[in-house]
Amino acid sequence: MLSRLPPLDQSLLNSFQRDFPLHLRPFAWIAAQCGSSEAEVLTRLRAMQAEGRIARVGATVRPNTAGASTLAAMRIPEERLEEVANRISEEPGVNHSYLREHEFNLWFVLTAPNTAELEQTLHQIRTDTGIDVLDLRLVRPFNIDLGFALDGAYHNTPRQADPDVSILQPTDRPLLEALSRGLDLTSRPFAALAQALNRSETEVIARIGTLHEAGILTRIGIIVRHRSIGWSSNAMVVWNVPEDRMIAAGTALAACPGITLCYQRRSIPGTWEYGLYSMIHARSRDEALALLSRAAALPELAGCAHEPLFSVRCYKQTGARFAKNSKVA
Repeated sequence: MLSRLPPLDQSLLNSFQRDFPLHLRPFAWIAAQCGSSEAEVLTRLRAMQAEGRIARVGATVRPNTAGASTLAAMRIPEERLEEVANRISEEPGVNHSYLREHEFNLWFVLTAPNTAELEQTLHQIRTDTGIDVLDLRLVRPFNIDLGFALDGAYHNTPRQADPDVSILQPTDRPLLEALSRGLDLTSRPFAALAQALNRSETEVIARIGTLHEAGILTRIGIIVRHRSIGWSSNAMVVWNVPEDRMIAAGTALAACPGITLCYQRRSIPGTWEYGLYSMIHARSRDEALALLSRAAALPELAGCAHEPLFSVRCYKQTGARFAKNSKVA
């Protein structure tokens, strides 16, 4: 649990999941806010990354802006689960893969530089495994931030404006992928990034700011592995909402305290009728179900069938892939 961690770790995890300082020495700035030193902040971040408490210090990229992505689901027989899960995890474009409590038990996020490559990868997975894959493309995001308070206080997540994709440049892809992999935990991480990209430090910092302001980067900060710090009862809740009620329902659900993600995805008539998705991160199953009951009581969701798909196991969690032939570690 968060309260069992050292005070500096608690402050870093709870306060710096977003709005990472775009300074020459960002960790020195963070240290000043925490009453610590740059060296100690870097030491604690390195330790938490090694322990698996954080995935990286970096950024998340808004889906389908710099590349293509989808949420996919498979119905895997128990005796083939490890085999198929390993095949999915080996795919460079898969950045999240989870076992969930449902008939459709394996869920993963697939990213690619473009739609054609995304569809080719899905086809290859179907061919290799002999199992169908539900391709559930994003239709409309309501909240895709996933940064939330870890002290138990449930707050609304800041609403994000539509992204301005017109600002994207060809040189942004390697920058976005590097930010998805994570910054070097060094005194001047943007200098290290700039050197790797053969650009100047000030240029890289300015470009990151532009991408963030345009909504291409949804969040810059510490990317937390929630299960490792006690938020172990996490459920993806799927809702069957009529299309004419979708915007009202999604908007209300995204604003409900305790809902950490909310978006509309393509449904598949006759196979998968659910179109509205939300995430609940909680410290116990009872807490998660209580949050779900509060959400289900929203007037905008009245009469809408829903199912909670609790996470059982995380097979893979990395940054997204945007450049061709890249592999995200």
